[in-house]
Amino acid sequence: MSCPDCLTPVHTQFASPDLVGAIVEGGRDPVTDPAWAESGARSPQEYARWAGHLCGMTCLRMALGADAPSLFALRDGALGYGAYTEDDDGVIRGLVYAPFAAYAREKHGLDATVHRHLAPAEILELLDEGRSVMASVHYAIRHPRRPAPGRGGHLVLVTSRTADGAGVHFHNPSGTTAATRAADLPLAAFERFFAGRGVSLRAAA
Repeated sequence: MSCPDCLTPVHTQFASPDLVGAIVEGGRDPVTDPAWAESGARSPQEYARWAGHLCGMTCLRMALGADAPSLFALRDGALGYGAYTEDDDGVIRGLVYAPFAAYAREKHGLDATVHRHLAPAEILELLDEGRSVMASVHYAIRHPRRPAPGRGGHLVLVTSRTADGAGVHFHNPSGTTAATRAADLPLAAFERFFAGRGVSLRAAA
């Protein structure tokens, strides 16, 4: 692992890492998460409504390092930029990349670039430039040995090449085990889940 990767914390979008599996695969209601207040949410109900949508904010929190604001403080900032929206019927939409990148640049000092068309090999090039990549993947990437049911809809933070240089190391906000929260995959396996878009980040000079 590269040194920058060693400095990247591993966070989950749910406050209790040991409950992620029960929530995302077992049907447990997030409102019962005993650690909900650590997210910065104002109530268990707000936490339960939003946490499943905050993979992008979890990636940002990891990219910002040990001194990052709470998950819901980041959400509040992103809301102010229009990176999330809510329909009249209360449906949450986002993450919207362009306003998110503006938020990351202006409020957190990151050099954030939107990549609407991103080839898997280009992720390696961005890593070599010292950037991390918020990559749009299917959430089923936590089960890479199974057939990919689709591409996109979830964000992971790609932080470095694998030791052999040919694959990617990434942190998954909805990883259900330690091995799926900080995971290595060959590029071809990653590509099966990857939607070909994302946002690259680097601390501004």
